[in-house]
Amino acid sequence: MRAILINAAHIILYSTNAEADRVFIRDVLGLTSVDAGDGWLIFKLPPAEVAVHPTDTLSQHELYLMCDDIETTITELAAKDVTIAEPISDRGWGKIASIKLPSGAGLSIYEPRHPTAYNLQE
Repeated sequence: MRAILINAAHIILYSTNAEADRVFIRDVLGLTSVDAGDGWLIFKLPPAEVAVHPTDTLSQHELYLMCDDIETTITELAAKDVTIAEPISDRGWGKIASIKLPSGAGLSIYEPRHPTAYNLQE
């Protein structure tokens, strides 16, 4: 069944240093943006997907940026002086690492091994 009412997703990252994290996302990660007013940047993300995992307790939602080659991605980010919070680890379903935003918050990046939905044609 095709969802016809949802046409995009808006993700909010909370930050203790929003301006520095916005600059990082713009300049280091290279995401384009629009100014929603007063310098409030809204970034365009690559295609996205959502998964629902079972749990016994409610928890925070998670955001993972995806890439095709995590070794190259982490090497390029490290060359831009990005702090690697957690080195690459193999989880079976994919390889995952974490970087630090200027605010100190972690941001996970992974290379999936499972089928992905982000490139499905509508």
